[in-house]
Amino acid sequence: MTVGLWAPGKAGYVRAFGTADTTTNAPMSPRFNMRIGSVTKTFTVTALLRLVDHKQVSLDDPISTYVHSVPNDNHITLRHLAQMRSGLFNYLLDDDFIKDYVTDPHRTFTTAEMLAYSFKHPAAFPAGSQFQYSNTNTLLLAMVVEKATGLPFDRYVTRHVLKPAHLTYTFMPKGTEFPAPHAHGYTNQTANHSIADTTHWNPLGGPSGAMISTLYDLRSWASTLAEGTLLSKATQAERLTMKPTGLQGIGYGLGVFINHGWIGHNGSLPGYQTVMVYLPAVKATLVVHTTSDIDVRGKALGTKFAKTITGIVTPKNVYDIKAS
Repeated sequence: MTVGLWAPGKAGYVRAFGTADTTTNAPMSPRFNMRIGSVTKTFTVTALLRLVDHKQVSLDDPISTYVHSVPNDNHITLRHLAQMRSGLFNYLLDDDFIKDYVTDPHRTFTTAEMLAYSFKHPAAFPAGSQFQYSNTNTLLLAMVVEKATGLPFDRYVTRHVLKPAHLTYTFMPKGTEFPAPHAHGYTNQTANHSIADTTHWNPLGGPSGAMISTLYDLRSWASTLAEGTLLSKATQAERLTMKPTGLQGIGYGLGVFINHGWIGHNGSLPGYQTVMVYLPAVKATLVVHTTSDIDVRGKALGTKFAKTITGIVTPKNVYDIKAS
């Protein structure tokens, strides 16, 4: 794992532990490129909110304005999608998708294929009435960005989010590319639950979970996200309007959560987990990367590290996600 903890007036704590490759025993480094999973969603929703500020889209537009044949599409707005309150089924939980992915984890799925796994299922509830985390939502928001701008999503997010945020080592891969130096990742999400090296597996999800970044880029992005540097004050206020999730101490806004006072996002995919959060009360930033997504005593590895660290340094604001 690698961890970075920073706060004004205090020496930064940056450490790497363990090995980056169990075959060579190469050591971990805080300078590595890492797959960041669902932290990607913070960039995708920021791209959408930049369009809101430029009056190119409205949060209250129905998804049917941009994408057709979405279940309940006339009632699901862009706001519902960004808030994880659309009711659309998460394609990652579809039995056929799981079978297809486990059978060939190097396979590339198109956006249309991923949406097809989701759209076999009806919307679970009226839009806006409940929280339900779904990668399908962010896939659709990336399609909205493409429709509104005429640009491929990766090009738009690079020009209008990554470059203005001065993030040099963060990008959306087109496939399974993973530039060196990087750490290998390990999972037991396999057909027989044996541990496998996932370094070159399809990272899944594109705009929902495929981005690559570094500890230091995420340090910068955490404060940009929480303080709204790239957005108008009004749009940032919309982003940080947290709705209940049903999880104790956790609310979800527009592509961002608050976890016992910490603002940011976590991410998990086979072989990698990330926690990237910012505590406005003391302007502290915490970034954790792990090279495994294997639960420890029923809890995500990234969550356990973040809980332990914040329990020491900010005991009144302990990051935690209870099993749901």
